[in-house]
Amino acid sequence: MSVYEYRAKTIMGEEKSLREYEGKVLIIANTASKCGFTPQYKELQSLYDQYSEQGLEILGFPCNQFASQEPGSEEEIQEFCELNYGVKFPMFAKVDVKGENIHPLFAWLTKEAPGILGSKAVKWNFTKFLVDRYGNVVSRHSPQTSPMDMKKEIESLLSQQ
Repeated sequence: MSVYEYRAKTIMGEEKSLREYEGKVLIIANTASKCGFTPQYKELQSLYDQYSEQGLEILGFPCNQFASQEPGSEEEIQEFCELNYGVKFPMFAKVDVKGENIHPLFAWLTKEAPGILGSKAVKWNFTKFLVDRYGNVVSRHSPQTSPMDMKKEIESLLSQQ
C-alpha cells in the first residue's frame, strides 16, 4: 500500500485520487482555524513557496475533532486560510482523523507512522506526516514541531530521485 491508493474530497467538493501527487514529496496535515497552532499555516505556505517547484506538495485536511477548533464550512475554511495566511497549497474537505469515522487515509497514515510510545491516534491539530516520492510514510511530526524544523528532512527527500 502507498498513499496513492487513497482518495479524498477537495475543499471544493471534487473527489481526488492522491495518485495525482505521485512522484511528489508530501506533507499531510490535519488543520484547524481556531487553534494555538493555526499560525503553522504560514510556515507550511512558506515551505510550499520555497520547495513546490522542486516537488513538495502540502495537503491540508481540516478537522473539527479537537475542542471544536474547526467549526466553519468548507467555504469559510478556505476563505480564512487564503485571507489570513495566503494558503495556496491544496486543502481538502473536513475529515475525522481518529475514532469510528476516521478517514481511510488517516487510518493508514497512523498505522504506518505511530506516535510516541506506539500510539496510533492523532492527538491534536497540525500533526504532520511526511511522505516520500514513492508514496511511503517517512515520518510523523507532532503539533509542537514547527514545519520549518522539517526542512532538512524535506530537502533530503526532494534530493532523492
